[in-house]
Amino acid sequence: MSEYTTLKIEKDGAVDWVTLNRPDQMNALNTTLVDELLDYFGKLYWNQAVRIVVLRGAGRAFCAGLDLKEGSNNSGGGVGGNTPQHGLRTQRRISEIVMRMRRCPQPIISLVHGPACGGGFALALASDIRIAGESARMNAAFIRIGLSACDIGVSYFLPRLVGVSVASELMLTGRFIKADRAERTGLVSEVVPDDKLAEAAAPYIDEMLTTAPLGLRLTKECLNMNIDAGGLEAAVAMEDRNQILCSQTADVGEGVRAFLEKRRPVYADR
Repeated sequence: MSEYTTLKIEKDGAVDWVTLNRPDQMNALNTTLVDELLDYFGKLYWNQAVRIVVLRGAGRAFCAGLDLKEGSNNSGGGVGGNTPQHGLRTQRRISEIVMRMRRCPQPIISLVHGPACGGGFALALASDIRIAGESARMNAAFIRIGLSACDIGVSYFLPRLVGVSVASELMLTGRFIKADRAERTGLVSEVVPDDKLAEAAAPYIDEMLTTAPLGLRLTKECLNMNIDAGGLEAAVAMEDRNQILCSQTADVGEGVRAFLEKRRPVYADR
C-alpha cells in the first residue's frame, strides 16, 4: 500500500510514529485498519532504515478493540462470521498483526491513553515497551461479549508480563486495569499525563538510538526467543550467537571507541 487511510505514519529520522487514525470510532479495528496494520508491520521486517516504532491512537482512545458495528455486518473480524471458514480466516488476519509486531526487528513503544480494549489491549501487549497516560484503561473485553478472553495473543503476553494470578483475574472477569495499577504490576513502564506521552517516549528513543542497529535488532529477537527457551543452555546459546554476530561488525569497534572517548557513537550498520 502506498497510502493508508486509517494509519498515520510520521517519520522522524529512523523513528516511525504510527497513529491509529479512526478517532471518531475510538480507533476500533475495522477491515481497513486491520489490512493496513498487517501491511505496515509486514513491510517493517525488511526495512532497516526504520529502527524504532512508536504506536499511539488519535483522539480520546488508544484502540477500543474490534469494530463490532462492522463485524455485525459480517464484513470484519472473527465476530459475526457467517461460516466457520469465514470466521477463522478473518480471525487469523487479526491475530497475524501481533505475530508481525513480534517478528519485526524494530522495538515498538506503545503510548496508551484512554481505552485499550480487546484487540487494542492485544496491540499494547505485543509491543516491547508500554507507557501509559493517566487516562489509560485496559481490558480483555472479548469475554464480555460471549467470547473467550484468550484472543490475539493476550493469553500468551499477559501472564508473562504480570504473572498468572493477575492475568487470570483480568481475563476471567474482563475487568479493567487502570494506569496506576498497570504500573504497579509491571504492565507499563511508567504513567504520565496524557499530554506528556510523546515527551515521555523521548528518552527511550534516544537511548535506543545510541545502540548499534544490529545489536538492537538481535536483542529484541533474543528476548522473544528466550521467553520460551527450553532452559538456560538454550538461552545462552542464543545469546552467544548474537554476541559473535555483533562482534564481527564494524559497529562494535565504533561502540568501544565512543565509550572510551566519552562521545555518542556513530554507527554504519555494517
